[in-house]
Amino acid sequence: WSCSLDTRYAPYAEKQLEQMAEKFLAVSGTSSPLFSAKYEWFANDFPLKSKQIAKYMMLSGYVIGKLGEVAIDEATIDGTLLTWTGLADVRNRKWSDVICEKLKISSNRLPRICTSDEIVGFLSETAAVNTGLRSGIPLISGAGDKIAGCVGANILNKGDMIFEAGSYAAVSCLVDDFRPDFKRKYFDVVAGAFPEDLYAHYYIPGSGISFNWFMDNFVRTKDEKLKDAFARMDENVEKIVPGCEGLMAVGMMGGTTMPFDGNLKGIWMGFNWAHKEAHFYRALQESFSYAIASAIERMEVMYPECPRKNVKVIGGGAKSKVWIQMLSDVSGRTFECIDREDAALWGASLLAAKGIGLVSDIKQKAAQFIHVKKTYCPQAEYRVQYQKLKDQYNRYAVELSPYCKNLI
Repeated sequence: WSCSLDTRYAPYAEKQLEQMAEKFLAVSGTSSPLFSAKYEWFANDFPLKSKQIAKYMMLSGYVIGKLGEVAIDEATIDGTLLTWTGLADVRNRKWSDVICEKLKISSNRLPRICTSDEIVGFLSETAAVNTGLRSGIPLISGAGDKIAGCVGANILNKGDMIFEAGSYAAVSCLVDDFRPDFKRKYFDVVAGAFPEDLYAHYYIPGSGISFNWFMDNFVRTKDEKLKDAFARMDENVEKIVPGCEGLMAVGMMGGTTMPFDGNLKGIWMGFNWAHKEAHFYRALQESFSYAIASAIERMEVMYPECPRKNVKVIGGGAKSKVWIQMLSDVSGRTFECIDREDAALWGASLLAAKGIGLVSDIKQKAAQFIHVKKTYCPQAEYRVQYQKLKDQYNRYAVELSPYCKNLI
């Protein structure tokens, strides 16, 4: 397993996309292949170590394998994680023979695809000693973090939409069918926790990490808690008008995934001597808001039949009333912060309970424990200005990428 923030694989992803971008999107539902590019990267840059790899795993499958001392040949991957491998037929939840053959990737090195509520092992005696739990406890596959959050927040009906303000800010919408965005590539199509479910999904690599980076390096004082630094900055940001008095950011410090661009970096432009740290931070917030709003608009275009519902909000960033209001203003959608801070954990727990027969109706159970605690409605007076700025942002993100590539 290799974290997507390790972007040394990016040149291989770009090469593969040049060869078969349409196939990745049409079959795997993604314009940001991960497994496929990592596979080639390891084989070319680490040939000796590559030969020692028996299975390419997602992190959850690796942890389950360790906890249950699962035989390598019985290793699994949950269907909700298939899209980003670039190697799967997401419609049918199986590995794509066409893509694997084209990239010369052996399916023997890929784990078995399982369901989100499937028992895939049992806690070993060794793991029981190390964890203080009882050996033999069933190990349920569970779902990827984004889809687990959808389950826990009850994003389980057509048109339901959620924004996760986390390390990887993301927006997901439960849609009618597999309908890739061939024109703009602004979102992927991801399998849900249940066989019939599909989500239009967009995420920003490391957005929450970028916020933390800014706080740690430019805002946080000695001995100040991170949450206090965020709260202090929110107060300052709230006083600044939309558009940051001419300052704009492109906050994609790790590049973009939708559409894929491994060259793009973090950019601030248009600043002068009047701008202070709060302007730079607000510009970062605005840049992520433009990207998220653009993805939401694209989902609306591609799925016009989906009912337009309020957007549920989860994640640590939900504590920032300034940013959530900004997202509402830029997107024109009403955002609703819910009263659970553990939506993904709760979703995983529900899937585990279903897997061992304790819960039969997850939708009913999820809805029972989710409530809206605060609502943010779009402010009409900012709509026109933000639309103009969002269009500028999308142009700059494309036009400035070649300059980023040439930076040493």
